[in-house]
Amino acid sequence: MPGPGPLSGRRRCAAVLVAGAICSSVLTAPLLGAAHAEPSPSATVPALDWSPCKPGSPYDCATARVPLDHADPAGRTIDVAVVRRTAGDPARRVGTLFVNPGGPGGPGTVQVPQNYDSFPEELRERFDIVSWDPRGIGNSTAVNCFDSPEEAKTWAAGKPIGFPVGEKERTTWIDAYEELGRRCEKRDPDLLRHVSTADTAQDLELLRRAVGEPQLNYLGVSYGTILGATYANLFPDKVRAMVLDSNIDPLAWTNNASPSEPRTTTLLRMGSDRTAAATLDKFLDLCGSATTARCAFSAGSPQATRAKYDQLMQRLREHPVGPWTYAATVAGTVSSLYIVRPGWTDLAARLQDLWQGRTPKPPQYPPPPPVKQPDPYLGEEQAAAVWCADSPNPRDPAVYHGLEEDSAKRAGDAGRYWTWSGEPCATWPARAANRYDGPWDKPTAHPVLVIGTTYDPSTPYSDAQAMAGELADARLLTNNGYGHTALFNNSSTCINTYESRYLIDGTLPPPGTTCQPDRLPFS
Repeated sequence: MPGPGPLSGRRRCAAVLVAGAICSSVLTAPLLGAAHAEPSPSATVPALDWSPCKPGSPYDCATARVPLDHADPAGRTIDVAVVRRTAGDPARRVGTLFVNPGGPGGPGTVQVPQNYDSFPEELRERFDIVSWDPRGIGNSTAVNCFDSPEEAKTWAAGKPIGFPVGEKERTTWIDAYEELGRRCEKRDPDLLRHVSTADTAQDLELLRRAVGEPQLNYLGVSYGTILGATYANLFPDKVRAMVLDSNIDPLAWTNNASPSEPRTTTLLRMGSDRTAAATLDKFLDLCGSATTARCAFSAGSPQATRAKYDQLMQRLREHPVGPWTYAATVAGTVSSLYIVRPGWTDLAARLQDLWQGRTPKPPQYPPPPPVKQPDPYLGEEQAAAVWCADSPNPRDPAVYHGLEEDSAKRAGDAGRYWTWSGEPCATWPARAANRYDGPWDKPTAHPVLVIGTTYDPSTPYSDAQAMAGELADARLLTNNGYGHTALFNNSSTCINTYESRYLIDGTLPPPGTTCQPDRLPFS
């Protein structure tokens, strides 16, 4: 998702960040039990034809051909786009570090080059850093349910921004995502059934073999943590070093492997609503403790700033400011909490503009990285194809309003946002044919390092604790800080030091280690 998150704004997220065996008859049939993914039969190791992504680019690009169905390695193949930045100090090179930047739906060939400077310097010096667009995503063989970009834009423009407010908008939202599912079912139903986390973990194993590494070095953030945990349990003897940053609890992702209809969504099981509310409250607290020169939205104290925010949300319900409705503002607020610098400062300025009745200036995005296709199509259906087919969510759209109200009671506005982020899965037409739902405690060749951030607006610290407990051999490193992922916030020298030491020579931090950020937001 980014980490798992709303299925909106995929193209924006790529620029900024980064943030079951059943066919399509699932639309009318009850859900069946999940299939257990198994390591792939002997598939041909893909040849990686590395060449500069662009003339003069420091990045190399390649395309790997992998089986659509790992159980049928001689059948249809699909393309996986791969990117590499070679080690800055070849004489001291440790090996290849594979990175998944989150999602589901994060295009690694764009996001990793875009955020390359966020990696600790020692990792950039000592490893070839390799990423890829997971199957179904971006520059790989991608899920695309529209005939043209214009058709996709027309569909997106017909539904509410952020989440629906009121019965009319709820109907419009549900109908729009039901239509999306129908479109996708017609285009490539076989691909929809083979973009699971287990499928991608098996692709990763082929990529490891393709670069000649005897064991895997891996850094996964957000959704990349569930991908890493899946790989670690499918190929436990192949784990050399694995960092899981901003975690999804595997039992929440799989609904504890229950065959029954889930009572709530993936994101609510994870606790995304509660952690977003806690992070927003911390944002308002720190903002209110700062001057307006440092936080434009400050009202002079934490209590006054929280009251100011509540008043603004009430006002926007009745009087939007240009395109900034109440729901769009809540969605933008949660998304802006992901990256502390400059995200929190920019968020404060935007809220202050709205408070004063001004339409905020559009955001400025960083320039595209020097790769072959820096702006691939990233329609909402790509994230949905992975998430909805892989992780159980309620199949009845009518239950989501009740879930929203329950979540709003404990998490306020953020609860409404995170609840409706899962509703597109209610009418998604496919379930994964190759799905892994546990066990999660297979002993790995080497221990795993799990990093959890205390104020994370998407993946709560409690999920990192759960991940560390469910894996067979893992050490939890606490980032007593802010934002989604320690990697992309790059705000703690302490975290970077422990992470680099572990990946380079396998040294784990002492049990119970907690790191502090180098400086507080708005300081």
